[in-house]
Amino acid sequence: MKRATKALMILAAAVTVFGLAGCGEKNEQEVEAVFAVNSYKVKESNLDDYLEFGGDVDAASSVAVMPDTAGKISRVMVNVGDRVTKGQILCYVDASRPGMIFVASPVRSPIAGTVTYFPGVIGTSVAQTSVIAKIANTTKLEITTAVPERFVSKISLQQKAQLTLSAYPGEKFSATVIEVSPVLDTSTRTMNIKLSVDDNDPRIKIGMFAKIHLVTEHKENVCVIPHGAIVKRNGENFVFKTKTDGEDTRAVITPVVLGVRVDDVQEILEGVKAGDEIIIKGQSLLNDNSKIKVVSVVNND
Repeated sequence: MKRATKALMILAAAVTVFGLAGCGEKNEQEVEAVFAVNSYKVKESNLDDYLEFGGDVDAASSVAVMPDTAGKISRVMVNVGDRVTKGQILCYVDASRPGMIFVASPVRSPIAGTVTYFPGVIGTSVAQTSVIAKIANTTKLEITTAVPERFVSKISLQQKAQLTLSAYPGEKFSATVIEVSPVLDTSTRTMNIKLSVDDNDPRIKIGMFAKIHLVTEHKENVCVIPHGAIVKRNGENFVFKTKTDGEDTRAVITPVVLGVRVDDVQEILEGVKAGDEIIIKGQSLLNDNSKIKVVSVVNND
């Protein structure tokens, strides 16, 4: 009788243990984590890699005018901003002094252009080495800027650039690289380049500061995604794609090969194609095959 009672107690304990184990498995399935994420529909797009610099607008050709003789300015024939022709008289310099009378000597413009500098007034003493005026050809404008050594390989002649000026916010002007220095400045580790402003726009003035947006590489129909979608694990780059089976949506970890990055846009060479849906927010907590709920989908339009 005692043996029968003991056997029944052991059997009851075993049933209880298996019952609890079964309940544990059921609860575990019921509480599987579901991660809320945002996703992104991938499309092919054009991508421009670029560099940005700054530089001052200057005339393509400008000359300093000096008198043939020392003396005092006796007559002024032009003002700053006047257009002059080659050989036109800018002023007269009188070399007369007590006991010696001379005919005033004319100072002529060596080129056609615009008077950009003329500080003298009647009575100003000038020497033969004095710069009394500057004449510039304002119909052709240029910008010279310095490029850091690490970007030298990306610069070449005839590259196109866009200019923005503080005076005209929101407007863009075009320019072209016309000169690349063959040497670097060893003190600054930079290389000088010169750009020509394409349009003869009277709004662009000599001395203005221009922000230069220089396109160094243009790619068409490439696969791009937000750079923030990339997850780095164990030294490799991954993205999470979404996979839906009925009402069940899962995150699938996928290795990718990166191309050019421009700001927050990343080119993908391998691993993602147009039409794929990838996770761009909430992916840092995911593992392969994690259950997800897509809260919103961003279209690349």
